[in-house]
Amino acid sequence: MTDHSRLTFEGAADLLASGGATSADLVRALFNRIDAVDKTVCAYTWLDREQAVRDAEAADTLRASGGGGRYTGVPIAVKDVLNVKDQPCTCGSRILEGYTAPYDATVIRRLKDAGVVICGRVNMDEFAMGSSNENSAFGPVRNPWQPDHVPGGSSGGSAAAVAADEAIAALGSDTGGSIRQPASFCGCVGLKPSYGRVSRYGLTAYASSLDQIGPITKTVRDAAALLGLIAGHDSADSTSVQAETAGIGDDLGKGIKGMKLGLPREYFIDGMDPDVEARVRDAVEVCRGLGAEIVDVSLPRTKYAVGTYYIIATAEASANLARFDGVRYGARVEGDDPISMYGATRAAGFGSEVKRRIILGTYVLSSGYYDAYYLRAQKVRTLIREDFDHAFQSCDAILTPVAPTAAYRLGENTDDPLKMYLGDIFTVTANLAGICGLSVPCGFTSAHLPVGLQILGPAFRENTILRVGHTYEQATDWHTRRAMP
Repeated sequence: MTDHSRLTFEGAADLLASGGATSADLVRALFNRIDAVDKTVCAYTWLDREQAVRDAEAADTLRASGGGGRYTGVPIAVKDVLNVKDQPCTCGSRILEGYTAPYDATVIRRLKDAGVVICGRVNMDEFAMGSSNENSAFGPVRNPWQPDHVPGGSSGGSAAAVAADEAIAALGSDTGGSIRQPASFCGCVGLKPSYGRVSRYGLTAYASSLDQIGPITKTVRDAAALLGLIAGHDSADSTSVQAETAGIGDDLGKGIKGMKLGLPREYFIDGMDPDVEARVRDAVEVCRGLGAEIVDVSLPRTKYAVGTYYIIATAEASANLARFDGVRYGARVEGDDPISMYGATRAAGFGSEVKRRIILGTYVLSSGYYDAYYLRAQKVRTLIREDFDHAFQSCDAILTPVAPTAAYRLGENTDDPLKMYLGDIFTVTANLAGICGLSVPCGFTSAHLPVGLQILGPAFRENTILRVGHTYEQATDWHTRRAMP
């Protein structure tokens, strides 16, 4: 009997179109899979089984009457940072206990308009602050390949659910690598669109100039399909760009012969896991064998990227999270006066990592330090963007590792925040520059942990990185490997 939980997003659409299964069949198969393995993976924070089945049955009725579109009835999961009307949106935090979203995020509305069924909400680092998914108030997510290892973060629940076949696809968010890094750690495909490509309306903000919503999927074709559904200008988001969205994914089958792919020397550093470097270099050689020209490029300001990112991101987080004060929504701890109530609520509601970043961000924005830290970081950000602009003059896309290591053991880095921050060195640059990035599986370490190849492209050139990723993917079989029986 076919296990529908193992379907890809496009495969599910094909099966529904052929009449080989109903949407209700797919949803029930996913819930059966969740019941079987999520006690090990811990990917989901919330399920509304009855509503998901009702939505699936409505999609089946629509299809039976000749209505609907290609993706009507295909189920997905969403990261618990996106507002879905009448669902909780906790952002992995105790401070939002009791909050129910009164509206749909733009990406959710667009998915619903396409007939996609929302199956459940998946776990994450609290307010998307973390790279391991150990910072959630609801406990850590576990890597489906080795459950004593982290899945990456902050979209660890999204990646783990897809890797464990608990979701056909999922939405995540990426502020400094939070889609690409967990996709790499879990052996999935993760796409961070260019800044402004996808509306952020309804995404609970971490760092507003860095956040971007994107898909985590089983194949590059699936990532292209989901991007096509959620991308586009939105008047509700002033940072949303009026860029052309028609034709996303149309270049997947064109191959990479004659393309120039850059290899930046700054992304192969001392201290990298030798297995990770070897797998990425193997992937580069596969691309060379497929007809691409590999050229050396330089991104000299990469060494400043982590420091720049953690100034800008924490400053914006400090401002964005000021709204969680026990007054407007979420949990409240009473005090003798408003100030003590604010302090008690935030002390009890926020976890240690969120508090650390709020304090750091407040410091760099404070009087006397703004120019020395925040303003200077913005200037360095411009230089990092200029590095990419210069590199893309000599290549179509850039190939790099996603992270210096594969997934590490749960608890291994929790007492050393700086070490964990430094693990973001290869991903934060894309957010600082506003460009697009893709992680595709490219092999395994000797410990049998997945490794991802990162493909970076110029802003609004998602078709280029999707083309490279798809061509590489089809020449290998890494994406066909399964984490759990």
